Amino acid sequence: MRNWKGERTLTGIKKINLISAVLVSLSLCGGCTLEKAGNSSQDQTVQEDNKTEQVKAEKAEKEEINEIHLRDKDSLYENDDDTSVVTMYLTVSKGNSSENTYHTWKEINSYSVYDYEDMGVERYQVAGLLQVGDENGPTQGKVGYGESVPNATVQIRGQTSSQNAQKNYKIELKKNKGTWRGQRTINLNKHMTEGMRFRNKLAYDLIRGIPQMVGLRTQFVHLYVKDNTEEPGGKFEDYGIYTQVEQLNKTALKSHGLDSNGQLYKINSFEFYRYEDIIKKEDDAGYDKTAFEKMLEIKGDSDHTKLIDMLTDLNDTSQPIEDILDQYFDRENLTYWMAYQILTGNVDTQNRNTYLYSPQNSNIWYLIAWDNDTSFMRTEYNIKNRSDQGSWECGVSNYWGNVLFQRCLQSEDFREELDAAIQDLRSYLSVDRISSMIEEYRTVTQKYLNQMPDQMYAPLTEAKYETIASAIPSEVEQNYELYKESLEKPMPFFIGKPVIEGNILKFNWDASYDFDAETVTYTVELAKDYKFNEIVFRKNNIQIPEAETTVPADGQYFVRVRATNTSGQTQDAFDYYITDAGKNYGMKCFYITGGQNVEEDIYEE
Repeated sequence: MRNWKGERTLTGIKKINLISAVLVSLSLCGGCTLEKAGNSSQDQTVQEDNKTEQVKAEKAEKEEINEIHLRDKDSLYENDDDTSVVTMYLTVSKGNSSENTYHTWKEINSYSVYDYEDMGVERYQVAGLLQVGDENGPTQGKVGYGESVPNATVQIRGQTSSQNAQKNYKIELKKNKGTWRGQRTINLNKHMTEGMRFRNKLAYDLIRGIPQMVGLRTQFVHLYVKDNTEEPGGKFEDYGIYTQVEQLNKTALKSHGLDSNGQLYKINSFEFYRYEDIIKKEDDAGYDKTAFEKMLEIKGDSDHTKLIDMLTDLNDTSQPIEDILDQYFDRENLTYWMAYQILTGNVDTQNRNTYLYSPQNSNIWYLIAWDNDTSFMRTEYNIKNRSDQGSWECGVSNYWGNVLFQRCLQSEDFREELDAAIQDLRSYLSVDRISSMIEEYRTVTQKYLNQMPDQMYAPLTEAKYETIASAIPSEVEQNYELYKESLEKPMPFFIGKPVIEGNILKFNWDASYDFDAETVTYTVELAKDYKFNEIVFRKNNIQIPEAETTVPADGQYFVRVRATNTSGQTQDAFDYYITDAGKNYGMKCFYITGGQNVEEDIYEE
């Protein structure tokens, strides 16, 4: 046996045997005269040889589970080829009513998620045989090779994108039917309204190089589909280019070195309010899983106790946000997540398109990025004459409507930490880095955009594609400048529903917040049109968040409120009016009927 230095030591058994031998020798020696130990140099040498030097080992400091920063498993990406294209062959057929797969492929592609909600039914599925190969066909050793019966189910995926002509698909391999790259759930995203067709992959591949963030694996996929749902014997039709994004679930958590037993929620529409009537434990009276999952889709452990504890304390404004952050969140994770969204312009993350994760035995919650296809869209929106990503959707004000982020941003310490993360990522997200990645991706996506079927639905001409591809790398700096501007402006606020009392029309809105505690005044306008060409009432320099005027005639009206601080910086209200060109910020549309009734025009995304 050797000690930590490699020196040979005595085992316990050998020591016992040695002692026994000495005792036997002494008994045999009876009347022998023994020399004193100190008088024998030979004995002294033996004793010194038998001494074991004890050296204290240097041990790493033990980590506390609530102090651990989230880190990805870099080895997952070692063999990635960012410009490779995997060819998939999908044969769809009718299944059975028990699995909700007794449907046609035409039905699958006819309905959006909103249609299913109106019908009050689960999303239709079909049975599918997934085979992976190359452009010549399925390849031996790959999923589905040599098989002739279904090994999967197929349905549409996505929310707003489910209304597009070209659908996104979720392919779920059945248990014991194999996996593809360790995954049973295969998400294929078409990104039909995104002109480049590589933004989601670009965003995830950039995350891969940021130690403070956890990403997901992506892959370009060329999909062929054979439809046997109405009559057999069809041929494989070309469905064009897709981006596969790893599904964040228990399997993915395990693959990325995270805790598959922990809590994991996909944020569908959630501003971190307590929502006591919806966010409940499973055994609580009135628990409604459907209502719960409209806000937070349950992807991990279904014990919501820890979530409720966090939300209860977060919404208790008597508790300092510094204490809340220390108890429930990893500040590094929050600041880098927000910094990345701000610099890439991924604005559709105020209350959705991210995951909330907590290891089983930890109190800490982490954000994991999801659905990044609206990143780097500023130039494309401008070319398409869309008004999105303007006004308060730039910089930190984009997150002011979220309780968690609002409370964080009110902390000067948090804003300093956020700025440090912004500066770090600003350096990483360089023009050279992004330009070189785009040059690689476009060699793949442009090939498919210039041929059917993707050519039919491509939202850009080749000239516009070139303009946008060249401009994307500079958007990081544009977003940085907008971030700095947002810190100087008052924060956005919500306009209340107008109220009629007698012959008076009363307006109200929430107070705006200013980081520098400057005085904020308001301007309110009432008009008959959303462009405010036909103004019927206007008042400036209002000190308190309310105003009133006489009730106008019945009809459609628009009220717009703006906040201005003493530095002259102006901010719109959160409310907006939607037209085909996008959002018209800072206004609320309503109708006056019967001279006494006010009905809001509510837009649901």
